[in-house]
Amino acid sequence: MSFNNLDMLYRQVIMDHYKNPRNRGAIEDGVTVNLNNPTCGDTLRLQLQIEDDIVKDAKFEGEGCSISIASASMMTQIIKGKTVEEALQLANIFSEMVQGKEYDADTFDLDDIEALSGVSKFPARIKCATLAWKALEKGVDEDA
Repeated sequence: MSFNNLDMLYRQVIMDHYKNPRNRGAIEDGVTVNLNNPTCGDTLRLQLQIEDDIVKDAKFEGEGCSISIASASMMTQIIKGKTVEEALQLANIFSEMVQGKEYDADTFDLDDIEALSGVSKFPARIKCATLAWKALEKGVDEDA
C-alpha cells in the first residue's frame, strides 16, 4: 500500500472514531479521572472498572479535537480485558509511537491505534493524543 493510501486510511480510521466514539458514557462504580489539555481545550473524564487486576470496563466522556476523542475511543477499546500491567505497557508503547520513537509493536496488536502514529509529525498534537492514556495511568495509580 502506498504512503498516500495508508495516510488516507489512517485519516478515515481517526475520523470514524471521532464521529462514532466507542465506549462513550459512564460507569457507576469505578475509578474516575478528569484531565484537560488547556492548549487545545480538550476535556476528558475517564472511568475504569478494574477487578482482580483486569480492566473490566472503560468509558469516557468529554469534548475535544478529533485526535483526542479518537484516541480515547481507541484506548478504551483496546484496554478492556487486559491486565493492568498490559494496559500500562500499551500506554508506554503508544507514548513512544506518537513521539516518533521506536516502539515494540510485536507485543500487542495495536489495531486502530496505529492510525495515530502520524501525530509524531505534529508535536503540538501529542498532548491531544496522549490525554486519555495519561488518564489511564493516573486511574490505575489511584486504583492501586
